[in-house]
Amino acid sequence: MSFFLPILPVAQVRAPLPQEVVQPQKVRVLPGHLDAVPVFNSNSPEIVQTEGILLSTFPPQAKRVPAAHLNFPLHGRFDLFAHHIAKAPHQSGQPLYLGVLLHNPTQQPVKVLVLRATSYLSQSEAPFIELPAYVDDRFGKVHAGPGSRVMNDVLRRRGQSGWLVSLSIPPGQSRMLANLPIPGSPSNGRTIWMRLWSNGKVHAASLALLARKAKKRWQAPTLKDWQVLLKQGPLVKPRDRAPTPPERTSGEFVYGRVAGVAQGVLWQTVVTDPKVNYLRIPRPGKAFSYGISTLDRGTLGTGQVQSAPLLVRYPDTAYRAHGNYGIEYSLTLPLYNDTKQSQKVTLAIQTPLKEERLTKGGLRFLNPPARQVLFRGTVQLRFPNQQGKIQTRYVHLVQHRGQQGKPLVRFEIPPGKRQPVQVDFLYPPDSTPPQVLTVQTLSRPNVESATSAARPR
Repeated sequence: MSFFLPILPVAQVRAPLPQEVVQPQKVRVLPGHLDAVPVFNSNSPEIVQTEGILLSTFPPQAKRVPAAHLNFPLHGRFDLFAHHIAKAPHQSGQPLYLGVLLHNPTQQPVKVLVLRATSYLSQSEAPFIELPAYVDDRFGKVHAGPGSRVMNDVLRRRGQSGWLVSLSIPPGQSRMLANLPIPGSPSNGRTIWMRLWSNGKVHAASLALLARKAKKRWQAPTLKDWQVLLKQGPLVKPRDRAPTPPERTSGEFVYGRVAGVAQGVLWQTVVTDPKVNYLRIPRPGKAFSYGISTLDRGTLGTGQVQSAPLLVRYPDTAYRAHGNYGIEYSLTLPLYNDTKQSQKVTLAIQTPLKEERLTKGGLRFLNPPARQVLFRGTVQLRFPNQQGKIQTRYVHLVQHRGQQGKPLVRFEIPPGKRQPVQVDFLYPPDSTPPQVLTVQTLSRPNVESATSAARPR
């Protein structure tokens, strides 16, 4: 006897529709706040198709396009973040250069220290590759995209060779801080992150110029080329979509991309219950979460917008630094088991469906998750083991829209004992908020946990 399976037309073969899964639980306001360190944040327009000015904090005087200059000096500690994709209709093989120019407007020399700097290209150095949802990354070799790789280096305090250690700028003069190509076509992206300090006021500008041809070879633009562009050039066009004002409560909401100076590079806090110095774990079988990178229309019932405010911005760019690209979250959770039984506790980062209010009484997920990747990045965990020795673990996560995520770590916490754990990560570019940090106590079959009045030891 023989048989055969009919070959179905392609149109009849469909992927299963995702089922919504509701995790009934509370999402809590994340304690703490961003610090006040300014960030030169150049991310609009993301796709660069022409030469021009991306972001300038120079004064508008003596400039052909005054509106392209935001007149905001930087001084002391500040960060610089830039993320752009070259997609210019230029000659074959002619690279686009991304330049960062610093100017000393004072009558005294200014010294700028490059405390840390790193940059990668999306095509050759950090391509977007498919990775498992969870990868232990002890040696820091796992990444997907330039944002993921840059933030991985920063988290591990790695330096990258080839950068200036310091820059001396004479009074009234300018110097190049970065002059980097974005080669290849039709599209290649570059992410730059720098931690800087200056002993005097400086103005900064990120600019885009095509390579110059000399002796039949493409060469980087010179300082003079960049200075001419700064004085004579317009803002890069076409522009990204203009954002929706935050106060608007109905209709489509466009966040926009950032071009301005944001406020805040670090959210560092100890996450505890009110008026005590510990965090009680959930009851067995229960969980609670803290919002991460919550934003307008995406506060998950907390009402907390964590997006960094913008000190200056262009009118057609984002009102806040939604996504908090490059901002470090350093969260310490002193977990405390206040029951009379040993409890198993897990910690996870999750990517629920974005909501302003929890319309179904908890976080909403999809099974299977949607195709869109909303988070690519490395998380560092530090905690004492049973012998009291500090363990450090690095995990690279890839999470799709609606993905619940695997536990980052599991603890067996004896009754009346604490288990501190520190979670550190830099919110990676190429990600989409919000996420949550979830603490869950696993169920104990046929065991009732009674609350103890004892204080933590």
